[in-house]
Amino acid sequence: MSNIQQLQDFTTQVRRDILRMVHAVNSGHPGGSLGCAEFLVALYQDLMKRNEGFEMNGTNEDIFFLSNGHISPVFYSVLARSGYFPVSELATFRKLNTRLQGHPTTHEGLPGVRVASGSLGQGLSVAIGAAQAKKLNNDNHLVYTLTGDGELQEGQNWEAIMYASAKNVDNLIATVDYNGQQIDGSTKDVLNMGNLKAKFEAFDWDVLEITEGNNIEAIIAGMNEAKSRTGKGKPVCVILHTEMGNGVDFMMHTHAWHGKAPSDEQLANALGQNAATLGDY
Repeated sequence: MSNIQQLQDFTTQVRRDILRMVHAVNSGHPGGSLGCAEFLVALYQDLMKRNEGFEMNGTNEDIFFLSNGHISPVFYSVLARSGYFPVSELATFRKLNTRLQGHPTTHEGLPGVRVASGSLGQGLSVAIGAAQAKKLNNDNHLVYTLTGDGELQEGQNWEAIMYASAKNVDNLIATVDYNGQQIDGSTKDVLNMGNLKAKFEAFDWDVLEITEGNNIEAIIAGMNEAKSRTGKGKPVCVILHTEMGNGVDFMMHTHAWHGKAPSDEQLANALGQNAATLGDY
C-alpha cells in the first residue's frame, strides 16, 4: 500500500480501533497509541520489507520491536489490519486468557509480537541484539524499534545507546516518539532530558528529526532518509515529533489521556471525528 489517501484512511480506521478497544474494557493507553498511528501504519504498510506470514526469527525480512509496550492498542490494530491475525480478535483486548494483553506478550504466540514489552527501557537492547544477529547471519534487512521519550529516563537505554555505536550496529533505526508527555505530566516537568538530538550525537549516532510526526508523507520521506543512512558504520536515530492523542481534539495537548479510557459520550464524540473507512471489527 503506497497511496497516501489509502494510508490516511487506514490510519483513521486504526484510530477507531484504538478508541473502541480501550473503551470496551475501560482500560488502556489511548494517548500515545493515537499519537503513533501514522508512524506504525507507514512502517507496516509502506516502509518495512515483510514476508508473508509470521516467523519468530524474522529471517530475511525487516523486523520491528515496540519498546513502549503500553501503546499496544495501536500495535495490535496495525498488526491485525496488516494480516497477522484476524481483525475480529481486537474485540478480546485486555480480557482474560486473550492473546491481546494490555502489554504485548509472547507466551500466547500472537503473530507479529517478538518480545514482551512494557517494562520500559528494555526494547532498544533487544533490537540491538536482533540487529547483530542479522549481521552474523548475513541478513541485510533492517531492525526498527520505537521508544517513548519519557522511556529514555530509564538508564538501560543509555547503556544500549553507547553499545550500539561502539559495536557499529548500523542496520538499526531507533525511533523516539517525542510527544513531550508521560503518565505524570510533561517530560520537561517530570525529568527534563534536554537536547535529545545532541545526546544521541554525543553517543556517536546518526540522528535525524521528523518534525511532522503525524503527517504520513513526512514520515515516509523521513524514514526513507533514515534507511539511506544505514550501513555506514553508525546506528540511526529518528526523533519523531508527535502529538499525544492526535486526531481527537479533547485528547490532544495534554498528558491526561496517557492511560484513561473515554466514556460512552466521549467515545461517540471521538468516533465522530474519525469517520469509518475500512469497517469496524
